[in-house]
Amino acid sequence: MRNEYVSRRGTNSWSRNQNVVRHGYRGLGDMSVRVILGLMVLIVGLIYATQSVKATQYDYEISDIDSEISSLESRKEDLAVERARLTSIAATESSTVAANMPDAQTSGYANK
Repeated sequence: MRNEYVSRRGTNSWSRNQNVVRHGYRGLGDMSVRVILGLMVLIVGLIYATQSVKATQYDYEISDIDSEISSLESRKEDLAVERARLTSIAATESSTVAANMPDAQTSGYANK
C-alpha cells in the first residue's frame, strides 16, 4: 500500500466535491450603457442650467447697481447746482454793488 496520495488532476490544488468555475468578464449591457449616458447628459445639462442662471442673476445685480449709480450721479449734479445758486445769492447780498442798487418796483403794464 502507498502512503502518499497522488492527484490525477495534476499540480492544481483542487479538492474533491468543489465546483471550479471561471467566469469571464461580460462588461456592461447595452441598456446599462444607455442609462449611464443619459444620466451623464442630464447632469451636464443641470450644471449648464445652474451656471446660466447664476450669470443672469449677476447681470440683474449689475443692472441694479448701475441704475443706483446713475441716480446718485444725477442727485450729485442737482446738489451742485443748488450749492452754486445758494452761494451766488449769498455773494450778491454781501456785495457793495448789490447794496447800492435800488429796489425793484413794478412800473406798470404795457397796453396794446
